[in-house]
Amino acid sequence: MKILTDWGFTREGWRNNSRGEYLVLLQGGLLTGFVILPVYQLPGLKIQSTHLLYIIWFMASILGLTGLIFIIKGLIDLGKNLTPLPYPREDGELVQTGIYGIVRHPLYSGLILAALGWTLFQMSISHLIASALLIILFEIKANREETWLTKKYPEYSEYRQKVKKLIPGIN
Repeated sequence: MKILTDWGFTREGWRNNSRGEYLVLLQGGLLTGFVILPVYQLPGLKIQSTHLLYIIWFMASILGLTGLIFIIKGLIDLGKNLTPLPYPREDGELVQTGIYGIVRHPLYSGLILAALGWTLFQMSISHLIASALLIILFEIKANREETWLTKKYPEYSEYRQKVKKLIPGIN
């Protein structure tokens, strides 16, 4: 399929993980698992106060909506540079504007925030554990991606100094 080759997928890459193909598979598996994961709440953890429950739902909604905004804006700002691989496209350009002026990896940030929003909304321990695994995966994937971006774009080191990795205000 042309879209896969445009994104940088190759048979060789699938064989030796040269562009982070296995991380993409792991990401797909974790995200699928997150969606189908049953909600498990601690047996004694029931919110008795309706007021407190609404506050928790409001905070969960803010997290989810912020995540969705990060994802949509990240996709728009990235444009033709989009690839699910951590390896940059051969014909790509370094994007430092828009949401990429706030965080270096807004798509990962958005997925993390959305996952945390769902976790809070459901008060789910199983989803909290899955969210932790997603955070670890995105940290690993972002680090791998940044190694390649630094090699491809000399200005990436300076950009890294100015813009936070995943969460604004937190490196």
